[in-house]
Amino acid sequence: MYDPIRASDAVIQRLRANHPSLIDLTTGRVERLLAALGHPEKRLPPVIHVAGTNGKGSTVAYLRAIAEAAGLKVHAITSPHLVRFAERIRVAGTLISDEKLAELTDRLETANAGKPISFFEITTVLAFEAFAEVPADLCIVEVGLGGRFDATNIFDAPAVSVITPVDYDHLEMLGPELSKIAWEKAGIIKAGRPVVVARQMEEGEAVILDEAEKLDAPLTLMGRDFDAWEERGRLMVQLGDRLFDLPAPSLFGGYQFANAGLAVAAILALGDPRIDEAALAKGVSSAVWPARFQRLTAGPMAELAGARGSDLWLDGGHNPHAGRALAETAGRLVARDPRPLVLVSAMFARKDAEGFFAPFAELNPRVIATTFDSPNAAPARDIAAAAKAAGLRVELAEDVAEGVRLALIGEGPAPHVLICGGLHFAGEVLAMSPDTWPT
Repeated sequence: MYDPIRASDAVIQRLRANHPSLIDLTTGRVERLLAALGHPEKRLPPVIHVAGTNGKGSTVAYLRAIAEAAGLKVHAITSPHLVRFAERIRVAGTLISDEKLAELTDRLETANAGKPISFFEITTVLAFEAFAEVPADLCIVEVGLGGRFDATNIFDAPAVSVITPVDYDHLEMLGPELSKIAWEKAGIIKAGRPVVVARQMEEGEAVILDEAEKLDAPLTLMGRDFDAWEERGRLMVQLGDRLFDLPAPSLFGGYQFANAGLAVAAILALGDPRIDEAALAKGVSSAVWPARFQRLTAGPMAELAGARGSDLWLDGGHNPHAGRALAETAGRLVARDPRPLVLVSAMFARKDAEGFFAPFAELNPRVIATTFDSPNAAPARDIAAAAKAAGLRVELAEDVAEGVRLALIGEGPAPHVLICGGLHFAGEVLAMSPDTWPT
């Protein structure tokens, strides 16, 4: 599997050379290396472990923002990175430095002693080793793939487990049935430990509820035990007999009200008295998470769009569930500002591109199909065929820059332009200018 390592990440180029990216769904190699390092995972602050198909990154962003608004020091590991590897590892609120990465890589290579271990596995261990060295109040860990056999799933007693919406993705590894995917995600539920779960499709929900019951894990389910919704442009979260009236989430899109509400319920499950309503309000209204319906206002393509009078957006969603959420958000944008919508889209070949495009049919956007720099990227003609099969109007472009130029050409009002189709594709866009690099 290809991974977007940028040329400037010299240490990570070394890791990639020494450790293949082939996924092995087991935690054995991670546990072996952690033991060789003296078990840094046992020296971490309380852990919130987050799995799910969609919304993991946004939920982590809200969790971290709320905790930091309460004055807590927070470690976080997320994936993938968009531009630079350091985005994956945030130590007490700050991206890990190149110097620390080099030092830890040397240490881990020595401890591993040439034994088999994948790139993601050694990255996970590196993060835990970095976290163990720096005091913090909370550690937020995002699952890489699945959950049950993911490299991050080595905690016997996380403070809270969180499961975001489960849907069809990574079918070659986790599927094909939704129940099987949900079983993988439910693997982060641990005996007697609280788990907070987003609203789910019926098939997936049944599996998650069954796992929690088997493990006697207290489960809080959105739509049953708590809920979150938009009211008068604000986020309402009902938790038992408590109703929180909070500012709108900082991340754009109607689905972000659910993501933010899930984060509120999850972080309150910690029972930390420092996390009060003021911290909830500040956190949900200030969270930052790039490439999730992100408005681009800097960089060469944003300047080109601005000169035409267009707004330019970027989103890394890449499966049917993300397509539904993205179409709903784009529909809100068009309803508020009724101008044409143009999608500039590329995707990995293994994704369900037609399923991603289908929810956009009612908006009738132009689709400019393109590709990006990865051996696993679908050819533009395949993206075009999928968009046509979903009933959309299609053009072809050699790359994203040409795609944006084509989107801006034509008579009539300046269009809304949405670059979408995957996080690697989004990372390529953000990498085009240092002004758009995530920090």
